[in-house]
Amino acid sequence: MENKFVDLETRKIENKAIDTAQVKGWGVDADPENDPTYPMRLRGSEDEHAGYSWERPAQQPIDVEVLHSNERPNVSSTFGTSTPPAGLSGMIRRRAFNFSENSYAHWVPLMLADRIGMVEGVVSDLARGHVPNIFEEMGLKAEWKHNRTGLLLKIAAGAVVTATVISVVRRRRQDSDE
Repeated sequence: MENKFVDLETRKIENKAIDTAQVKGWGVDADPENDPTYPMRLRGSEDEHAGYSWERPAQQPIDVEVLHSNERPNVSSTFGTSTPPAGLSGMIRRRAFNFSENSYAHWVPLMLADRIGMVEGVVSDLARGHVPNIFEEMGLKAEWKHNRTGLLLKIAAGAVVTATVISVVRRRRQDSDE
């Protein structure tokens, strides 16, 4: 039987001295005069919240549908308006916002809506006569350059799944024809 425990000597990592002058951003918070959190550290417990009060910024005009958490009474002061909910993905998003943010019923549909929104975007591009460069837009060029093994594994896994699905569909058709 193989020993599951490895000798600590074989697992030691060589400690190398780090030249902090060569590390970008090293010690950026070392100067208390340049540390935005420093004044908060000086606050005592009596007036801990003094200085935290602020006036709410003016509300951005709401001229598109904005989805917001059901745990908050209103929308945030500023929000994105470039892609209001639309289509099937919008319907899924509206439904997801009926649930609390601590629920899978909120987050899983939002992730599904993102994937469906991607497909809707491709269909929309094709309908307008624009053929999207999916290879570039999905970052596959960068993945090919920086993570070639990972990309090839993803392609192989996709091929296996696709071949399995095609095989199952063909078998079912043959069984139904007999």
